[in-house]
Amino acid sequence: MKRSWIIEAAIAIALLPLISCGGSSSNGGKIQFTASGEVLALGGYGFPPASGAVAFVDGWEIRFTKFLTTIDKIKLYTNPDTSPTDQSQVGSLVAELDGPWAIDLNKGGPLVGKGGTDEQAYPIAVLDNQNKNGAKAFDPATRYAFGFDLIPATASATFLQLQSNDPDYQDMITNGYVVLYVGRATWLGNGTGGAACTSPPGSSFDFTTLPQVVNFKLGFKTPTTYLNCQNPDNDPALGIGGEKHQRGIQVQGNNTVVAQVTVHTDHPFWESFVHDSPAHFDQLAALATKDASGNYNVTMQATLGVDYTHFKFGSADLAWRSCVPTGGQGQYNFPNQNPYMGFVSGNIPHNPSGDPTTSIRDYNDYMYYNQSTQGHLNSDGLCFVQRHYPSPP
Repeated sequence: MKRSWIIEAAIAIALLPLISCGGSSSNGGKIQFTASGEVLALGGYGFPPASGAVAFVDGWEIRFTKFLTTIDKIKLYTNPDTSPTDQSQVGSLVAELDGPWAIDLNKGGPLVGKGGTDEQAYPIAVLDNQNKNGAKAFDPATRYAFGFDLIPATASATFLQLQSNDPDYQDMITNGYVVLYVGRATWLGNGTGGAACTSPPGSSFDFTTLPQVVNFKLGFKTPTTYLNCQNPDNDPALGIGGEKHQRGIQVQGNNTVVAQVTVHTDHPFWESFVHDSPAHFDQLAALATKDASGNYNVTMQATLGVDYTHFKFGSADLAWRSCVPTGGQGQYNFPNQNPYMGFVSGNIPHNPSGDPTTSIRDYNDYMYYNQSTQGHLNSDGLCFVQRHYPSPP
């Protein structure tokens, strides 16, 4: 979404107090690095959804209380277009900022995010020269390949929108989590204004037996590098090799451009490995357990060993459920007409006893694989994903 000059001015004012990294440059061109979980990290997913809003198709309202991650190794390289068919190929490293920075993206920030005026971002650092290339000024005629890492939580991080003694971040350090979701899911599929919920013919599951409110704490041990990202800010320039956006960041002389590390919240909940697949929560509600206070809770531990191709609730087949309009163009369509809910992993085989580097063994692997694609540039610029945990490429 294009922003007005008023918003651009507000960003410029917000950047004034920040200290630049790397010294001075001859043309004044700078890059401001920020971080955002977009508006969905702030307000979550309502149900029924507002017109045009993203929703969980099975009728769950999702609200986050924390969305924690740790960012590191923000890098710039030459020649983002090294290979039209292999996005991982870049030129030489010319600049790097090392954190790490721990951040709660649920808390937003003082800057307007790249997704529009209702989105917030937090400033990380400013870079004003090629600090890995003789401190040369950035060339306004050149695009630089952009990448960053999401890494395991560490006590050595600089804390942004987060206290260093936060108990959930301490839990991340203990368990090696890279990303942690904390929040509550409430089923509102029968809410006023919502579509009647439907399942494929032949489904017999009684959804009234599922918990209606589930607390979740989902931690992901998925260190990942996001490399050579596409950049929506380069539009309307055409992406190389059929990509949606042109790759790389282009600095403007005597101006500051923004490179926003964007972490999407919906990826772990997708029904397939196709980007922007519909999101569901029924399969996680089916894994929730009741505590001594009568509350239902779910963690990633519950997904270990679960067959993602055939979900169950106890011994009963868990059915597909849609609480949004179905069957028409632009509406949700069930992936299949099976009487049970099951996700697909594309050309990566499902093998419960397989090698985790060549197969998806269970729903834990499945969620990890989708979640690890959630890093982007400037809202929805896709990056090459380099996973640093046992996983198919």
